[in-house]
This record gives sequence, structure tokens and C-alpha cells, in this order.
Amino acid sequence: MARPHRIGILTGGGDVPGLNSVIKSVVYRSSELGYEVIGLRRGWQALTHMQPGPEPDLDYVRPLDRANTRTIDRTGGTWLHSSRTNPKKMRTAALPDFVSAERLAALATGEGIYDFTPLVLDNLGRLGIDTLIAIGGDDTLSYAKVLADAGVQIIAIPKTMDNDVKGTEYCIGFSTAITRAKDAINRQRTTLGSHERIGVFRIFGRNAGFTALYTAYVTSARCVIPEQRFDIQHLTDVLVEDRRANPSRYSFVIASEGALPEGMELQEVGDADAYGHRHKASIGEVLAAEIRRRTGIETVDSELTYDLRSGDPDALDQMVGITFANVAMELVVDGKSGQMTAIRDGRYSYCPIPEPGARTVDVARFYNAERYRPVYTDKIGLSIMLTQPVA
Repeated sequence: MARPHRIGILTGGGDVPGLNSVIKSVVYRSSELGYEVIGLRRGWQALTHMQPGPEPDLDYVRPLDRANTRTIDRTGGTWLHSSRTNPKKMRTAALPDFVSAERLAALATGEGIYDFTPLVLDNLGRLGIDTLIAIGGDDTLSYAKVLADAGVQIIAIPKTMDNDVKGTEYCIGFSTAITRAKDAINRQRTTLGSHERIGVFRIFGRNAGFTALYTAYVTSARCVIPEQRFDIQHLTDVLVEDRRANPSRYSFVIASEGALPEGMELQEVGDADAYGHRHKASIGEVLAAEIRRRTGIETVDSELTYDLRSGDPDALDQMVGITFANVAMELVVDGKSGQMTAIRDGRYSYCPIPEPGARTVDVARFYNAERYRPVYTDKIGLSIMLTQPVA
């Protein structure tokens, strides 16, 4: 008797609320279809580090069923855990210790760099995985495209608080991030007002300003984003003007982590991750200090980053997660591969897994660069996410 169709599922990169809703929904839909589901723990690392042998390495492989996923959608994070492993560019320090020197020599692509794709393909075959579902942002999905090009049947699901994956107007985690940021800022208004300060709220967004822009949209705030350099003196003048006009004598700006003043570069710090990214020095610290220096007004630098990805998802992220999972399963049943679930023109859809690179804000249409505000007008005909349709 032929064995059931077997699906592997993994989550890569940073965690966001809503991932467990995807995992559970894939398992439940698979059980209705008579499919098996194997959870791959720690993202792509499961397929580079699992121990060889006749039995599955339970540190990296977890059979999933209705019983063990029944309640996982009630919490945030990812039940399968995650990592930033990039099998295409494995560095010496991150290599598993069981791979022979001879095999490593065959996988070497440069000084201390190894392409573990052959090992990943071997492990997919050894696990009997017929279809792989990869949930992640731009970095995770860039490797999903590598496997699709290698002939693996793979379906991608986009998630990131930055909402910057190409090909879709929405990524899981975005709504919860905006909701959390709005709540945090509204709570901190009381402290800013009590001390008559200027606040700088740093938020995620290395290459795209969607998170800062949409948080500014719902808090009636100023914001600076990576797509448009800003004049630090002009921004300071605007914030001083806001503070003077406010009966509570405070003002604030929301800064994407990748936002930059004109004529300034921020130093990158720490080691690069598996995809070559290093942390930037905090634009929040720099901006708060510069505003204080120029005005003499006390400032506050507040980090709105990791707290936005913790806890359970809001209703929209849970709904999108459940729906993306079911769209992905329809693509699996139809035999499609190399596709990503998406929202396009405000509708659930799918598209080819995109090439690497971030989707960015259309500054001319959605951002008032003179006043550092979102544009609130001309929204008729846009999707509910208030964004330009994706190509």
C-alpha cells in the first residue's frame, strides 16, 4: 500500500504572532486529506543539522497531528522554533560536527563558506517529504526559491512585521505589530506629557517603512522611514512646533530602524547573520540625542521592537494565518510548486516565490516627506491595507 503524501513545514527567521495558526491549520487540513505532516524544528537548520541515521532526529523532526497542535494557535511565537540558518552560505562556525571533511570539501564555495543544498536535498529525501511548506520573510523565502529551482515541491507563506515581502500586500505579523505599537505609544503619551518631553520611538523596518508609517497613521504621528532621508533640523523644528501647539506640551516621532538623516550614515555593529545582515546603531538614540542637543528639550528614546513580536496574535493575523495555510494546502493539492500565498489587490491569491529584496513604500503616493506624515487622502480604490497593488 502506498504511504500517505507527506508534508514538511518549517518557520524561519524572526518569530511573529500568527505562525502557530498556520502550523495548526496545515495539520488539520492535511488530516482531512489523509496527508502526514512533519514539523521541522529551528527552520532551515533542521535540514542542515539533523543527525543521520535510520530513525528521525527528534531534536529537529517532530511528527504533527491534531492532538499535539490542538491548542498551539492560542499563543504567539512558533511552536516549531526558528533560526536564521542559510543553507546556501553556511559558515565554518555554524557547521554540524558530523559532516565528514571529504563532504565539506565538496560543499565548499569559498573561504569558510559552504553550500549545504545537496545535504538539504538528501535529508528531504530521507524524511520522505513530498511537499515542503516554508513560512518566513525575505531571507527564509530566498532559500525556498533555491529549493524550488532544484525541483523540490515547495509552497511559501510570507511573514514579517516589516510587511516588505515582494508579491503580497500583507505578511503575517504586521497587524499585531501595528496594534502593539499603537498601544505602547498611547500609554507612553502620559509620561511624555507629564515631563513635557519629545519622544523618539524606534520601530522595526531595516529596508522598508511600512511598520513606522502605519503606526504613525493610527497614532496621528510624525515618522521617518528608510525610503526617504530626512532633514534633521527641519524634523526638529516640526517637533518643537508640535510640542508648542500641544496643550500637554509634548511631541514625538516614530523612526524606522533603517531611517537616516541627510548626510549621515549609521555604523553597523555586531557580527553579520547568516544572510549578511548586521545590526545598525540605534537611530532612536542618535535622533533623541541630536534633538536634545539642538533644542535643550529633554527627550526620550523608546525601543518598540521585540515587544511587538511577542504574545498572541490579534484577530487579523490569526485570520490571515489560518487562511494562508488553507490556500497553501489548495496549492499542494493542485500540484503547484514554487508559489507563495499572497494578498493581491486586497484578495487572497498566490504568486511565484519572489526574487530577494524588499518591497518598499511608494513615497510619492503614501508619505508626506515635508511634514513627515502618512498621506491620508486619495484612498478610494485601494485595498483595505491602504497600499499600492503589487505587480
